[in-house]
Amino acid sequence: MDIDLKSFFDEVEHYILLELIYKKVKCKATLKLLRSFLKAPILIDGKLHKRKKGVPQGSPLSPLLSNILLNELDKELEKRGHRYVRYADDFSIYVRSKKAAKRVGNSIYNFLRNKLQLPINREKSGIRNPLGFQVLGFGFVPTYKKGEKGKYQLVVKPSKWKEFKAKLKQLTKKTIPASFDERVARINLLVRGWINYFKPASIHAKLKKLEEWLRNRLRYCIWHHWKKPERKRKNLIRLGIDQGQAYAWSRTRMGGWAVAQSPILRTTITVKRLEMKGYLSLIEYYKR
Repeated sequence: MDIDLKSFFDEVEHYILLELIYKKVKCKATLKLLRSFLKAPILIDGKLHKRKKGVPQGSPLSPLLSNILLNELDKELEKRGHRYVRYADDFSIYVRSKKAAKRVGNSIYNFLRNKLQLPINREKSGIRNPLGFQVLGFGFVPTYKKGEKGKYQLVVKPSKWKEFKAKLKQLTKKTIPASFDERVARINLLVRGWINYFKPASIHAKLKKLEEWLRNRLRYCIWHHWKKPERKRKNLIRLGIDQGQAYAWSRTRMGGWAVAQSPILRTTITVKRLEMKGYLSLIEYYKR
């Protein structure tokens, strides 16, 4: 069951939020400062308008204050024993049946309306089937294992794979003015963050295929960096290619991307050689 709060940051009641803070922080000066922050006027069409409710956005304080308020929702869901995921004002609750979803949805709706005075966006909220439900970049697919009917596994949304590949493609553009070491360091930073986030999902097969593409992109960068035919010839010889073959490949009319995928570079600029230059294997990092 997916629940979306309607214009959350504009609907927060100041007195409810300040009362929750006062229970933990009994400091008049702090509360006065927070009250001033919450009541900061809004500039609309060149005129300042008083703020009667809502949390000003754009400050590091805003998400903190919103989490203080929605922590009450977390406690209520935990007290009832529900399984849920919440990130800022987006949250979903997981139940076993449609009947249970309706019952839980109505009770949570009443809690949000009566206790926290937060309205729900009914158009964006509703009961979702696992196959049609996505949250925080994750989706669900059946396990397809014998004896596991009705069970699902986590996967990454297709759009997140596309974004990840697009970022890797940008970092491996041959025209970027960066050394190979700098390029690899940036890639490793991106890879660590992405894999750490999506590690709970089933990503091994797609990650393996993506890594093959990424290694070819790096080989392409190296081939482009060698530039002149004579330099290509000498470097191929250093990598163990005999002189005649090295000469022929250094003068090839094939495009750089085709050469990167050819045996001449795949067998010389190996994974081991890339790792010696600092390359972080996606699969190896995922298995850690």
